[in-house]
Amino acid sequence: MAENRIKVLGGGPAGIAAAFALNRNGPHPAGVEVLDAAPRLGGNSASFQIEDIWCDYGSHRFHPVADPHVLADVKALLGEDLLLQPRHGRIRLGGRWIHFPLKLADALMRLPKPFAASLVRDMVLGKFRKPREGDATFSSVLYDGLGPTISENFYFPYVKKLWGLDPDELAVTLAERRVSGSSVGKILGKMMRMLPGLRSPTTGRFYYPKKGFGQISETMAQAAADKGATFTLNTPISGIVREGDKVVAITTGQGDDAVRHDADLVMSTIPITALVRAITPAAPDEVLKAADAIRYRGMILIYLVLETDQFTEYDAHYFPELSTPISRMSEPKNYNSASTPRGTTLLCAELPCDPGEKWWDMTDAELGEAFCGWLGDLGLPVTMPVKSCETRRLRHAYPVYDLDYQANFDVMDRWVSGLDGVLNFGRQGLFAHDNTHHAYAMAYGAVECVNEDLSIDRKLWSERRAEFAKHVVED
Repeated sequence: MAENRIKVLGGGPAGIAAAFALNRNGPHPAGVEVLDAAPRLGGNSASFQIEDIWCDYGSHRFHPVADPHVLADVKALLGEDLLLQPRHGRIRLGGRWIHFPLKLADALMRLPKPFAASLVRDMVLGKFRKPREGDATFSSVLYDGLGPTISENFYFPYVKKLWGLDPDELAVTLAERRVSGSSVGKILGKMMRMLPGLRSPTTGRFYYPKKGFGQISETMAQAAADKGATFTLNTPISGIVREGDKVVAITTGQGDDAVRHDADLVMSTIPITALVRAITPAAPDEVLKAADAIRYRGMILIYLVLETDQFTEYDAHYFPELSTPISRMSEPKNYNSASTPRGTTLLCAELPCDPGEKWWDMTDAELGEAFCGWLGDLGLPVTMPVKSCETRRLRHAYPVYDLDYQANFDVMDRWVSGLDGVLNFGRQGLFAHDNTHHAYAMAYGAVECVNEDLSIDRKLWSERRAEFAKHVVED
C-alpha cells in the first residue's frame, strides 16, 4: 500500500477538517498528508499570544447555527474549553452607539429621532415600494428590500469600506446571498427574537474557546494526527502535475531541490487562482486570464496593547461610517472572559486595505498612533499608557465580488472540475466569503464525495455545492 496517496493542500480550517473526516474511523487506507506553506496550522483562523493574551486574526466566533454534525464534533473535541458567550457589541449609527446584535428597546431609545423615524417610514412603506426598473444591482436589491435609511446609512458605506468599491461595482449575488437581513421586517424579526421569552438558549450567543479561536483547528488537527493524518508545514507547493486531464502529483521545492510527490487524489483548499496557476502543463490561456482577473481584498490587523485590565465592556465595535477607516475593533479578553494578565488588555482593529494603499507601508508605530486617533474621534480616548503595537498584514483576507467575478470564477471552476484526481473546496477554493463553520461543512461534504477508489462522485459534489451556495454569513 502506498503511503499518503491523498494530498490535502492548505492547513486552514477546511484542510484540517478534511483530514479529520478522512481519518474519523481510523487511519485512512490510502494515507492522508496535509501540506501548508506556513509555519503553523489554522490559516487566518489560527490564534497566537501577544503579552500573554490570546489573539485572533481579527474577530472570530463559532456560531450556534453551524451544521449539527460540525457543532457536535467541535463540542466533543474541546469539551469544557468551549465557552458559550453572550454577544455584547456596539455599532456606530448616526453618530450614536447602538447595541449589536440589534436590540429593539435599545435601538428605539438610542437611535437619533430622525433616523428612527425614517426607519419606521421605510418599514411602513416597504410593501408599497416599487422595485427599481432595469436589471437588479447590489444597491437596488438592498434599496428595494431595506429602504433608503439602512441602505444609505449602514450597508452602502460599510461595503465600500470592506471591498473598496462603490455598491454598484459589486455583484448582485453579494446582496442576495451574503446579506441575511434583506428587509426591515427581517431585521425587526431578529430584534424581536432577542426579547426575553422569545429567544432560544443560544440566541445572541456564540461559542469561543478558552485559548483563542485557533484552539478549534489545533484540537481538530491533533485528533486527525492521532488517527494517522500527517501534517507537513513550511512546505510551499511549487507545482501540480497533470497527465492529460488527470492530476497525478504535486511538487515542492524549486529547481534542483524540487521533489515530486505522487498522489491519487489532491484535495485543494488554496485559492483557486493559485491552484490554476500551479497546474502543469499550464491551463488554457482563457483560464489563466480569468485567474488574473479575480481579486482578493487585503487587511491590516492592528494590535494595540494597553496598560489596563479592560478598555470597554464590549467584545466588538463596528464602524460602518466612512469617516473611520477601520471596520471593526475587538477586545480579545472579552471574548473568552479572561481575567489575566492583570493590568494589560489588547485591542485589535481591522483595517481593510490592499498592498499599495497608503496604510500598507506604514510602520506599526504609525498605525498604532492612527488607531488611537480614530478612537479619540469616536469618543473612546486612549487615556492609559500604550505598551506596544503590532500588526499582521493579510493579502487574501476575503474575495472581492466585483461585477465580473462570477464569469471569471466559472471559467476556472469548469476547467478544474473537468480534471480527475483533484477536488477544490473551502473558502479560498470556492471563492466564498463564508464563516469558519461553513468551511468545516464544506470539508465534510467534500470527503463524502470521495469514493473508496479515491475517485470523485461529481454528481454528489454538485449537490453539495448547491447547498454551499445557500450559506449565509453570520456576523
